[in-house]
Amino acid sequence: MTDQPVFVLGEGLQTLEPAGFETEAEFQELLARHPRVLDFGSLTDGQPLRLVLVAREMGVPTSAETGRTFSLDHLFVDADGVPTLVEVKRASDTRIRREVVGQMLDYAANGARYWPAALLQRTFEETCTLDGRSLDQAYGDLLGDQSPEDFWTTVEERLAAGQMRLLFVADRIPLELRAIVEFLNRQMRQTDVYAVELTQYRGGGDLRVLVPRIHGEVATAAKSPSGRRSSQRTTRADMETAMRDRLAPDLHAAATALLDHAATKGRPEGGTAKYPSMSVYYPVGDRQVPVWTLSLYDSGKTELAFSFGSITHHLGHDGTSAFAEALPRAGDLKTKLVTQREKGYKGWPSVSLADLTAEPGAVGRVLAAVEQLMDSQDSST
Repeated sequence: MTDQPVFVLGEGLQTLEPAGFETEAEFQELLARHPRVLDFGSLTDGQPLRLVLVAREMGVPTSAETGRTFSLDHLFVDADGVPTLVEVKRASDTRIRREVVGQMLDYAANGARYWPAALLQRTFEETCTLDGRSLDQAYGDLLGDQSPEDFWTTVEERLAAGQMRLLFVADRIPLELRAIVEFLNRQMRQTDVYAVELTQYRGGGDLRVLVPRIHGEVATAAKSPSGRRSSQRTTRADMETAMRDRLAPDLHAAATALLDHAATKGRPEGGTAKYPSMSVYYPVGDRQVPVWTLSLYDSGKTELAFSFGSITHHLGHDGTSAFAEALPRAGDLKTKLVTQREKGYKGWPSVSLADLTAEPGAVGRVLAAVEQLMDSQDSST
């Protein structure tokens, strides 16, 4: 069917012939500027899906200590905070059949681990500036009544839970890729996988017609409701239940001290991932700054992560440096803090609660560092 012309009826009959994309760069630029061609489906409130570009050539690290190892063609996000990862290939590229699938899964797995909220927010805002989009307009399509920090925290939590879309986009989708996409979509409960065949037709002058065809929707519809996304946030009661069931007494006491301090001095906010988590915003001057997240993973590991990227965004390099210096050097946090200093405090260093409690007074030092941060002056201006 895609080899047949398209006819446009106006004052006369105009024939538009199928025309491939001359280069992959042209194809990528088209999607970046016109993501509407990928808008299929709807948001959780029933409104039409509208994808917003976070970045082209989004860097994908493979560890917390390295910079970008790979580059994803496009990263989009929608108003539900669901990230959409896009890889673009022309049909003439032999990698469209199998190699691109492993490539995409590599990007999704590492992006879920190493794209913190602060990095996503900074990247999005830099992309808006480069494209000449005002932040008010760009965020107007996304935020509703949320703050930008809350929105990007939700995106990070979606990633960590595997709640994302993976789109393979090409001008021709081979049967081999279609079969793989439909298989993955049936097997993956949290992640939706699609192949989008985008056919281009050209007529006289600058007239172009783009016709998207979606593969994988049948498999998506067959997924059980229990495997779909949920926006329900973790409550303190959820945390207490998980702590009681999973943590030894010393770890339970440490987690309680952290959460009690958050409830007294900060603003705790439950995560939406499938495992219990709580992020905390603390007042610094006239700002609410996200500082740490406590996560109780289903594997049994309990981790405290510090939002250096967000702190640097709000308070500047010096403010984050002073906070980092005040933290304990428990477990492998010492090495991670050195790496963060070298990279400008843009990451999300973490320490297991077991390592934190193994060092006497370490939890108290974390809380003292937070108190010091709350008393600091904004150094970002």
